[in-house]
Amino acid sequence: MRHLLSTSDLTYTQAIRILDTAAEMARISEGPVKKLPTLRGRTIVNLFFEDSTRTRISFEAAAKRLSADVINFSAKGSSASKGESLKDTAQTLQAMGADAVILRHSASGAAQRLANSHWTSGSVINAGDGTHEHPTQALLDAFTIRQHLRVGTGDLRGLTIAIVGDILHSRVARSDVHLLSLLGAQVILVAPPTLLPIGASTWPVQISYDFDSVLPLVDAVMMLRVQQERMSDFFFPTAREYSHYYGLNADRLKKMKPTAIIMHPGPMNRGLEITAECADSARSVILEQVTNGVSVRMAVLYLLLAGAPSEDGEITQ
Repeated sequence: MRHLLSTSDLTYTQAIRILDTAAEMARISEGPVKKLPTLRGRTIVNLFFEDSTRTRISFEAAAKRLSADVINFSAKGSSASKGESLKDTAQTLQAMGADAVILRHSASGAAQRLANSHWTSGSVINAGDGTHEHPTQALLDAFTIRQHLRVGTGDLRGLTIAIVGDILHSRVARSDVHLLSLLGAQVILVAPPTLLPIGASTWPVQISYDFDSVLPLVDAVMMLRVQQERMSDFFFPTAREYSHYYGLNADRLKKMKPTAIIMHPGPMNRGLEITAECADSARSVILEQVTNGVSVRMAVLYLLLAGAPSEDGEITQ
């Protein structure tokens, strides 16, 4: 595998290999020397046409821990803000010798377009494209679930995961559905009908409009941010009503299994989809997701740029 564009491109073996490699990277990160010389001399570009804090910094930290040189490109204040196209920007970076491009873009399919073009010869990693996918977020979600509920090994068979909220605009939800299903988990989407995408009924999921009935069944609850910046219409009457039916609060927390965990890809709208009490509770693994993001992204960079493809095309170390 040369690129990471979508979780639907991953085989079961590849997904497990990434999670297992991330576990090794996490052990290294917990040690006294957090840096590996693996990607010394390689150049990795963070090409972000959309604002980001967690993802960009996480990828930068991952690349630097592998001793790569990192170039951070933000559309604001660059030639892109003056109308330069993705093609021209990519070709400029190629001329600078980029070995990998980590792309976040507002257009769905932008990462696929870049990977399938001749604009760059390096690996392309999708860091979020429009409302399409965000594969490394799904990988760190799966890693976090496995870490807590599978003691760090194996797949996710036998677990039930609820993804709750703005499914329609969430690239994280799409990537999570593909990956968690691939790893054997049962996924339940919980949302008002207006925030479910057309065709969601064909996904490998169950769909529920009743959050309270789902809570006692699940091992993890993934709360999604209401993406008001992507909404050009009214998808629910009021924020108060949305929070009443689909927000995670103290009363709903009591309905969850004692071992169930709370997740959120961030950034959070505290008081809308999740209360501060739940976000900061002992059941919350939200900050651990951020920590695990560095290990997972180290694993992806390592396997794409330092691993060798086997005869059947799988990623190997």
